[in-house]
Amino acid sequence: MEAVSKLNSIPMSVRKMRLVVDLIRGKKVSDAIGILDFSKQEAAIWLKKNLLTAVANWEVKAGGTEAADDYDLVVTEAFADAGAQIKRFRPAPHGRAHRIRKHSCHITLKVANQIALPEVSTNEEIEA
Repeated sequence: MEAVSKLNSIPMSVRKMRLVVDLIRGKKVSDAIGILDFSKQEAAIWLKKNLLTAVANWEVKAGGTEAADDYDLVVTEAFADAGAQIKRFRPAPHGRAHRIRKHSCHITLKVANQIALPEVSTNEEIEA
């Protein structure tokens, strides 16, 4: 089973975010959280928040009674896309203006379990 978590309009350039996203793609969730805890990049804070949300989404999707630690969750997909740019002007010499572009990005994480969930039968026999 797979769970998705998206975080939009993060005030950071995509290039900086992709450097950290590449570190956690394909790793186990516990390893990815360890990598993000010890990373000095600002992007790690945003990614850890999104990763914990994806794990919580997986737990809810699994029925709310299953703990994510028992099923070896893995970050199957992780990518960062460019968001909107905010354009500002800053005064420059000789009465000119220089454009300042403030970048943003969107990140998407998908986590999936490696150990199969137990089958729950919904068709119980009705005793008459």
